[in-house]
Order: sequence, then C-alpha cells, then structure tokens
Amino acid sequence: MATYVLVHGAWSGGWMWRDVARMLHAAGHEAFTPTLTGLGERFHLARPDIDLDCHVMDVVNVLRFERLERVVLVGYSYGGMVVTGAAEQEPERIVRLVYLDAFVPFDGESAADLLGPTRTALFVRAAEHLGDGWRVPAPKDGGPEGARFTDMPLEAGLQRLVVRNLAARGLPRTFVLFTAKPATDLLGPVMGRMAARARQAGWDSRELAIAHGRGDDAEAVARLLTDLA
Repeated sequence: MATYVLVHGAWSGGWMWRDVARMLHAAGHEAFTPTLTGLGERFHLARPDIDLDCHVMDVVNVLRFERLERVVLVGYSYGGMVVTGAAEQEPERIVRLVYLDAFVPFDGESAADLLGPTRTALFVRAAEHLGDGWRVPAPKDGGPEGARFTDMPLEAGLQRLVVRNLAARGLPRTFVLFTAKPATDLLGPVMGRMAARARQAGWDSRELAIAHGRGDDAEAVARLLTDLA
C-alpha cells in the first residue's frame, strides 16, 4: 500500500482529485487531497497576505498531523511549487515527488519567474482591474468544472521559493509532461522547459496524452501513480 498526497493547482481545490483518490483507494492505497488556503471550499479564508509559504504549510501540516510516512507527494501545475517547498521541510516523510505538468522551481524562483514576464503581467493587470489588486480572477474557460474555480491569491505566485535542503535534493522525482495541449495553450512552452529541467537533472520522465487542464483525468493519472508506487 502506498500513501499519496495530491496537491492541486491554481484556482482549483482538493475537489479536483475526487475521482483519482477514489481509484487509488480502490487499489488499496491511501490518498489525501488537501485544499490550499483561500481556494476551493476554503475560499472564504482568502486574503491579500496568502502566499506560497502559507500553501507550503498547508501541505506540511497534513504530513505532520496525519503522521504520514513514505509519502508519494504529487503536485499539479502550481502545485509543483508547493510540493517542492513541502519537501524542503519534511524530506524524511517523502519517498518520491511527482510533478504532473507542474512547475519545477530552482532556488530563488517564483511561479511568476517560470511563467515569464508576459503572462505574469497579464495576471497582475487582471488582479489590479478585477481582483482588488490581490486576486487573480479564475479563468472563464474552465470547462465543465469552471464554476468551482476560485480566484487565486496573487502573492502566492509572486513569492520566491528557497530550495537548499540537501536531504530534499536527494529525493527521487518524476516529471510527467502532458502532451495533448492545444497549440494555443501558453503553458505549452513553459511545461516543455520544465520537462527539460527534469531530464537534465536525471529525473524519471513520463508522458500522458492529456491537456494541461485535464490534471484530474482520473483513469490516466491514477494508473500512472499506481505504477510509480
């Protein structure tokens, strides 16, 4: 039996993993799906000072208070920032990090740094004009689950991460590139660069023929995670 902690991306919540978690449970595994502060069912806690540190502590506290050991820690999209930060604090609880089409930060980088100045400027302007200066409005093209998306605290994407723990650096890592993105998806080049980082670092590399917005593609994701265990 494996223990998974699944961390969602921006604008989303733990709800995105419902079907994946159900399949993992059916296969005999444990699966925890925390929702980051200010998002999903915790959107009522949103405030301007929510940052990456807060989201990292959301996950660290699940590891600590649930007394989890030998965890496969999975981050999707922005969740790559969060799982990297959590591993910095609790490397001894983790047996593998999995980045599902996710950000792979180096020391001193933010999600905004990885997105690049053009896309970051769009998010900052959206927050200034539509989010009281601190909320990035949820995308309007979220598909059938779009109604469940919530605004994203801007500071979480701007804060830079400290990545210096040697024990965390030695953890096995897998990067999973989603290869069915449409040509118009601006994250395509970003995730291509993240995949290249992973390969250069000698990580295990996989591919799934799904689009970035389908991080919750239950059957494909659950099968891959089960194989990794």
